Amino acid sequence: MANSTKLSKIQDAMFQEIQDHQLFTSAQSYAFQYLNEVFDRNVYPTEEALNKLTHFEEEMPNTSGNVQEILDSLHYYGSPATLPTLGGRYFGFVTGSSIPATLAAKSLSDFWDQNSAMEVLSPISAKLETVVENWLCELLGLPQHTVAGFVSGSSMAIYCGLAAARWRLFQKNGWDVNEQGMNGAPKVRVVTGKHTHSTVLKAIQLLGFGKANIEWVEVDKQGRMVLESMPELDGNTLIILQAGNVNSGSFDPIEAICQKAQEVGAWVHIDGAFGLWAAAAERFQYLTKGMELAQSWSADGHKTLNTPYDCGIILCQDKEALVSALHMSGAYIVEGKRDGMYYTPEMSRRSRVIELWATLKYLGKSGVDELVSNLNERAVQFAQGLGDQGFEVLNEVVFNQVLIACGEDEMTEKVLKNLQELRVCWCGGSMWHGRKVIRISVCSWATTPEDVDLCVASFVKARALAKESELAEV
Repeated sequence: MANSTKLSKIQDAMFQEIQDHQLFTSAQSYAFQYLNEVFDRNVYPTEEALNKLTHFEEEMPNTSGNVQEILDSLHYYGSPATLPTLGGRYFGFVTGSSIPATLAAKSLSDFWDQNSAMEVLSPISAKLETVVENWLCELLGLPQHTVAGFVSGSSMAIYCGLAAARWRLFQKNGWDVNEQGMNGAPKVRVVTGKHTHSTVLKAIQLLGFGKANIEWVEVDKQGRMVLESMPELDGNTLIILQAGNVNSGSFDPIEAICQKAQEVGAWVHIDGAFGLWAAAAERFQYLTKGMELAQSWSADGHKTLNTPYDCGIILCQDKEALVSALHMSGAYIVEGKRDGMYYTPEMSRRSRVIELWATLKYLGKSGVDELVSNLNERAVQFAQGLGDQGFEVLNEVVFNQVLIACGEDEMTEKVLKNLQELRVCWCGGSMWHGRKVIRISVCSWATTPEDVDLCVASFVKARALAKESELAEV
């Protein structure tokens, strides 16, 4: 360490804290305590825990603080107000748990604090990005020349895929969108289903296509695009398909639409935030059949694959289009064999690929298959258990999503409210073909058959409470 007499007071203190290790030991102790309790906690913070968050309401300090007090605040006031999504009874959104090996890898990599923009900034990041890129192509059955970018989540991955599509479709028409922009650009058609995810709409807005220009395709009762409703396609068309409807879990007719697109040179992007991983499980590959014919794909590791946040992935078999749409240059840039910034909009970017590598290394092909299959088995168990108790199951449970209704919308809302307040499990609400529904997203490796049984019992109790309140109102 440098001579402490030349250091400022705060520098000296931080060097001492680094060398002492005590604060890291304390943080580790609190982390282990959290892990020991997370599977038995209420699935949503108590009112008391939420009220105690006022502890953090204070003016910005004028002087440096005590490290132990900072950790104590996070542990005693922060931890109780977290959602235990590591556990097995959180189904509110498509939110996975985290695999233990991956949590450990993330903990180590946090100390590395690597920037994965360039190989020269982090050789380990560059190597793991190359390895994982190859693994993903093999695991998902994608063309070997497919490249991968590692971004924050599905929103950014979709944006990258559509940006690559925009660059290529304009380039085919002799238009350099990077230089000339959108003003006066040739028309690019955007085709997608009426149940497309809101993140797709966000990307369409950000890229200047405009939502008003979307050519909407009708969907069936499960939310799948109806092939017969597809418009005539041409080489200026961008088509966005779903591998996993966010409500029903259904998959668009991928192969048939990709074949039509291929005939005319249209670009297909597949939004597979949680559903793309069906391709990695033998029982579910029929759902993604033909997806290798698309040009780009987006996925989230922190959903089905159970990596920690944040772990979005953009995959594109048109490397030139992806790089041209996203990368920048500068006199100070040092090019290497694998520079992550070429495949993402970001430069300063933590090396999130480390956790993804650890997950794939730990699970292997058979482990990914088992993980995906188990999620489906628990979803089927949920649907059967609730169906047996008289709840309406509104979707075909093809993957990990279950949609429940309780008769009239008002009763469904009351049951959902009671269910959330009981805190045995946590589910969210949605709309499905004009009806209010309770949406169950089974995404955690930790969800056991016993967890599902507990949750079904909580649904029954929530419905009983709703009926009691109706009688009291009369």
